[in-house]
Parts: sequence; structure tokens; C-alpha cells
Amino acid sequence: MLPPVVSSPVVSPAANADPRLRWVAHVARLLDSQFRLPGTRFRFGLDPVLGFIPILGDLGTTAVSVALLLTMLRHGASGAVVVRMGLNILVDSLVGAVPILGNLFDFAYKSNERNVELLRRHYAEGRHTGSGRGLVALVLLGFVALLGLVAWGSAALLRGAWQYFEAHPLGGA
Repeated sequence: MLPPVVSSPVVSPAANADPRLRWVAHVARLLDSQFRLPGTRFRFGLDPVLGFIPILGDLGTTAVSVALLLTMLRHGASGAVVVRMGLNILVDSLVGAVPILGNLFDFAYKSNERNVELLRRHYAEGRHTGSGRGLVALVLLGFVALLGLVAWGSAALLRGAWQYFEAHPLGGA
């Protein structure tokens, strides 16, 4: 019988220097690979388990992922790295929101651990000075604009439906 697989994150010296970055690696592991299916090497975390709670589970894990991203941003992750991390979270959140398929996807796609690995490589390359705040602000502005368009489109759709049903009552009165 094989010994149990115990994965402890390999953290670069720069990432080890700050307890908040150790916290990021710990939370990422908790969300993505804390538990092992007995008799296998398959690991999973709280993210796919919480995904079974409609809406709240996915929103909760996305909020934690965004908090991890913001912590990494405060510690000098470059704009390009932050955008890649944000895309990992976006893919995980969008696909994870699809019933059943999203739950299965969450077991395989470990966005938080991917983001920690991106940060480790970023530190290993010695490019952990500076931040991507300007780029992140631009991306956030784009999301706000997209949200505004969705709200406007929803209001226009509801207004059109209201006008249609006013002109064509269901009771035939």
C-alpha cells in the first residue's frame, strides 16, 4: 500500500517572509485541496463542497477568492499576474455557478491554488515590486460598466414586457 500523499505547499523565501502570504496559501489549500478521498490521490477542498449550497456557496467561495486576490495585490503582484488571477477566479465562478456541471468542475479546477502558484512564480522571478492597481482599477471599471449595461438591459426588457401586457391583457378584458 502506498503511503498517504501529503502535500505541503512549497513557499518561496519571499512568500514565507510575510504571515499574510502564508495565510493566503493556507486558505487556498483549505478551499481547493484540504481533504483526500481515501484510497486515492484525489484531493478536494471546501470550494466544491460549498458549491452544493445554491447561490450562497458559490458567492461565499468567490468572495474568499477575491479577498485572497486583494491580499496578493497588496503584496506587490504585478498587473499581469493580478489579471491572470482574476481570470482564474472568473472562470471558477462562472462555470462553478452552473448546476451539477459546475459542481464537478469545482472538484477539478483549483483556482486558488493556481493563483498561489502564479504568485510563487512571480516572487521566484524577483518581480514582486510594484503593483497592478491601475490595471485592476481599469478591469473593475469595465465590470461596473458591464453591470450597468446588464441592469439597463434588464430594465428595458421589463418595461417592454410591462407595455406588452398592458396592451394585451391576459384576461381579454
